[in-house]
Amino acid sequence: MHPSIRRQTIADALRRSALRLPAKTAIICGPTTWTYGEFDALVSRLAAGLATRGVETGDRVAVLARNSHGFAALRFALARLGAVLVPINFMLKADEVAYILRHAGAQTLATDSGLADLARAAAALDTKVKDFLWLPSEDPSEPAPGMTTFDELAACTAPLPDVQLTSNDLAQIVYTSGTESTPKGAMLTHDAVLWQYVSCVVNAEIAEADLALHALPLYHCAQLDVFFGPAIYIGSTNVITAKPVPDHLLPLIAKHRITSFFAPPTVWIALLRSPLFDTTDLTSLAKGYYGASIMPVEVLRELATRLPKVRLWNLYGQTEIAPLATMLGPDDQLRKPGSAGRAVLNVETRVVNDDLRDVAVGEVGEIVHRSPHLMLGYFNDPERTAAAFSGDWFHSGDLAMIDAERYITVVDRKKDMIKTGGENVASREVEEMIYRLPQVSEVAVIGLPDARWVEAVTAVVVVKAGKALTEAEVIAHCTTHMASFKAPKRVVFADSLPKNPSGKLLKRELRHTHGG
Repeated sequence: MHPSIRRQTIADALRRSALRLPAKTAIICGPTTWTYGEFDALVSRLAAGLATRGVETGDRVAVLARNSHGFAALRFALARLGAVLVPINFMLKADEVAYILRHAGAQTLATDSGLADLARAAAALDTKVKDFLWLPSEDPSEPAPGMTTFDELAACTAPLPDVQLTSNDLAQIVYTSGTESTPKGAMLTHDAVLWQYVSCVVNAEIAEADLALHALPLYHCAQLDVFFGPAIYIGSTNVITAKPVPDHLLPLIAKHRITSFFAPPTVWIALLRSPLFDTTDLTSLAKGYYGASIMPVEVLRELATRLPKVRLWNLYGQTEIAPLATMLGPDDQLRKPGSAGRAVLNVETRVVNDDLRDVAVGEVGEIVHRSPHLMLGYFNDPERTAAAFSGDWFHSGDLAMIDAERYITVVDRKKDMIKTGGENVASREVEEMIYRLPQVSEVAVIGLPDARWVEAVTAVVVVKAGKALTEAEVIAHCTTHMASFKAPKRVVFADSLPKNPSGKLLKRELRHTHGG
C-alpha cells in the first residue's frame, strides 16, 4: 500500500477543502483574493519552487514576516513539501532572532519588505542562513533586493517532488518565550496540529459558513493554528490583515461582513474605546474569541451590552499543546468569570500536586495534560523535554484551581510568565537584563493589572547604596537590548524585596503591594 493512501497532513487539509469548494473564496488580503482552487494550485507551485531552491523534506524554513497572503501560502507550501515551518516573532531584536535561526539550523529565511533589514541583520550573526525569500505584503510593496521573490516561486513549472510524508512527520518548530533566558523550540507534528484543528472546530464552533478575520500575528500559534488552520480545514472564507488596530479593524469588519474574530483582551478593549465603534456597522459579527489572558469581568459585561449578538469564547493553552487545551464557552462567560473553562475534545486535563495526585476542589495545583495535540518535545533539548513530561503527563507550568464541574481557573504561573498584550514575557529574562545595570542591587519583575495591556511588565528595583538610577534609564536600557514588549512599562524603586525565611522572593507580596 502506498503511504499516501492513508496520509493526513496539513497540506492535505487544504487540498480536500479545494476539492469540496473549488470556487469558494478562501483568502482575501488587501487587493488579493484567491478561491480554494486557486489557493491549492498556488501552494503546489510554491512547494515545487522551493524544491528547485534546494529546500527538502525535513529542512527548517524560518519565517520573519507580518500577516499576508504570502505568509498563508508559504505555510501550506512548506507542509506540502514536508519542510518544517519555524515562525519567528517580528518584534524581537536581531540577536534574539539570530538565536532562533542558529538553534533551528535554518538555512532559508522568508521575510517581507518591512522586515528585510532585520532579517539580514539577524542572519549575519553567525547563522546558517544562505537563502532569502521575499513575501508580498497586504499593501503592494517592492521586493527586497537580492531575494528570491514569491512570484518567482509561484511561477514554477517543475513538477512537485514525490514527497513521502506521514502524519507523524514534523510540521513546525514554534519557539516559546519560556521562563528560561533562552527560548525552547516545541516540535509539533502534522498529526498534533490536525487533532488540535478537530478540537477547535468542535469546541470553538469554527464553521464553513464563517467569514473570519485574522488580524493577530500568524507567527503566533493562536492565530495560525486555532483559527487560520481550522478555518482552511473546514472551508471558511478568511480575511488576513497585518494591522490589528481599531481604525483599521472596525471598517474591515463592516466592509467584509466579518462573522468571526479573535483577539486578546487588550485588542477587544481598544475596539470598545475607539470613537469608530458606535458608528461602524458590526451587526455581522457573531463569534468573538479571546485568549492569552483573562477578560476583565467589567469588559465582558460591556461587550454583552454593546455587541449583544456576539457569542464569546475564552481559549486557554500553550505552544506545546498546539496550542488549545481548555475552553470557556459562550454560556459560561458571566457564570464562570475568570475561568479558563474545561478540557476540549481531544485533551485530558488535571490539576495536581507535586506527587501527581489530583488536588481537592478549591486547592491550588499545577495543570497537566495528555493529548494527541502535544508536541514531540523540545528541539535539541532532551533535558527540558524530560522535565516537561515527567510522570508521563505534560506539565504546563501554570498553577490553577479546579471546581466541582471541572472548570479550571488559572491563579498563578509556576514559572512567573507575564502575559502582556497577548505576548508572553519571561520575568527572569527581563530581570537578567536589568541586572546588567551596575547600579542595580536587586530586581524582581512582575505582571500587574493594567487597563491597556491587561498585565503590564513591572520592575521593582533596589538600587545599590550611593548609586542613582531613574525609571527612564531602566526602560531605555531594556528597550535597547530587548523586544519592546518585554521592557518594563513601569519601574518601582524599593529599599528591599520581600523574602521568606529561606530567602525565596515573595512575588505574590509584590503584586499585592504594587497592584493597586
